[in-house]
Amino acid sequence: MLASRLYCPTLRDDPAEADVVSHKLMLKAGMIRKSAAGLYSFLPLGRRVVLKIENIVRHEMNAAGAQEVMMPIVQPAEIWKETGRWDVYGPEMFKLSDRHDNQYCLGPTHEELITTLVRNELRSYKQLPVNLWQMQNKYRDEIRPRFGLMRSREFVMKDAYSFDADKDGMVASYNIMYNAYCRVFERCGLDCRPVLADSGQIGGNYSHEFMALAKAGEADIVICTKCGFAANVEKAVPKALVPEAEEPKEMELFATPECATIQDLVEVTGTPVEKTIKAVAFDIDGKLVLTMVRGDHEVNDVAVQNLIGGNDVEAADAELLQKHGLEPGYMSPLDAGPQGDDFAIVVDESAMKVINGVTGANRHGYHYKNVTPSRDFKDVKVAVIRLINEHDGCPECGGTVKLTQGIEVGQVFGLGTKYSEALKATFLDRDGQAKPFFMGCYGIGVTRTMAASIEQHNDENGIIWPVSIAPYEVVVLPVNGNDAGIAEAAEAIYRELLAGGTDAILDDRDERAGVKFNDADLIGYPVRVTVGNKAVGEGKVEIKIRRFGSEEEAAVEKAADRVREIIGDLREKNL
Repeated sequence: MLASRLYCPTLRDDPAEADVVSHKLMLKAGMIRKSAAGLYSFLPLGRRVVLKIENIVRHEMNAAGAQEVMMPIVQPAEIWKETGRWDVYGPEMFKLSDRHDNQYCLGPTHEELITTLVRNELRSYKQLPVNLWQMQNKYRDEIRPRFGLMRSREFVMKDAYSFDADKDGMVASYNIMYNAYCRVFERCGLDCRPVLADSGQIGGNYSHEFMALAKAGEADIVICTKCGFAANVEKAVPKALVPEAEEPKEMELFATPECATIQDLVEVTGTPVEKTIKAVAFDIDGKLVLTMVRGDHEVNDVAVQNLIGGNDVEAADAELLQKHGLEPGYMSPLDAGPQGDDFAIVVDESAMKVINGVTGANRHGYHYKNVTPSRDFKDVKVAVIRLINEHDGCPECGGTVKLTQGIEVGQVFGLGTKYSEALKATFLDRDGQAKPFFMGCYGIGVTRTMAASIEQHNDENGIIWPVSIAPYEVVVLPVNGNDAGIAEAAEAIYRELLAGGTDAILDDRDERAGVKFNDADLIGYPVRVTVGNKAVGEGKVEIKIRRFGSEEEAAVEKAADRVREIIGDLREKNL
């Protein structure tokens, strides 16, 4: 490719709309352009990166025995209503109607469609297992699209679906895809961790997310420094903390004016934060759920939702609280209204073990002290509903844990029979009995993987692409294209690289050398061959590896061979 012919409108200034590194650099490097909120056009360089990621995914899916299909983006509402997800999925689903008032959605995912596709075709256990996958745009109406490609309304996703005769078969398919995903992200040059995850709206019995570690990640993950345990904080189950033994005292009401927060309570009363018990109230499908955790802990709303059920989880408003006898800022199970179908109280295990603690009295400006929940909280549900933190030990081995951020680039799910039962998708087993398929589903965010790579690989000058997904592996850069000798040497190296199968670009633009150098670093070509006066005078060129900043000289006639050697070494190391 000749840079003079490349459509690549680079920017010199940081775009004001970008708030993470990947978004800023993709805009500056001329890889994407915003079409509307959460919608982006991919320019040639960006499209080349996406295609290279897709090719890696395609190779690993084929190697894993999965077969590629293509399903429609527009899906009929009927199949989503069969599984009950038409109303459950929420406002993120783009819904539309045709001229005959038939309802459809733009596919955010394809569990329903793939299941209805095979339910009349896969009839016997002899045809199993089957794994079908596709590469396709997906659509989710994000309430606040942000971070460029990391949270957009339209994105490229690889989704696969396995069908097995029993649970053991499903687990085997799950493990095959899990291992394939590890290879995909390794080949893409990502520092990626598979972590235990909640299944969310997809459902199923168990799941792993593949997290690219990055400061810009929206997900918090916990990693054990001893045994390697890793999980999304929403999935990690911390062990209950047991305080030192002491004699419970008689509960006592006391005035706490202007102490509506735990911080106020600690500062004004001098109560140790671990002896405070705070309340967080949720509205789950119209049901009030009052949760209680220690003041130094945070509520895991996903754990609460999994315990209670329901679809929409929101913070409870003052009207709903007061309806059930709860005073905002001073809530607790003490003196609260009666529980029922529309009101439940859940106390975290560690909060339940507090002795002589302090909690709200459901009266403005008052708390109770010497509260021992195991004695004083009546008719409450007890469960682990708090988020793990770095003061906790590892749930597996008790070792030290650390919290970090990650970008979810993929997820695998063991679905069981959730969709096959709902959609009446069955096969005949060895005994001629109709049985529902055991299913798994597996997704990779292709465009999100592109963004995650930039978040991990960049410096003050621009992007540092891994060779495997770089738009071009090498740029040949003549410092003065008007010098016939320099231009001829650069052209010769470029042609030899192309002939040997190297993905190369020749920067033949009529620009100053500094502009070319800056663009090469900004775009992130892994290798740069600089052809200057030495090419004519001494027969030498300079080769620079973007990742390391290292430079070396090579003879003009050996430059292409040396570049191929460098690229091969980088590729072997997934750099």
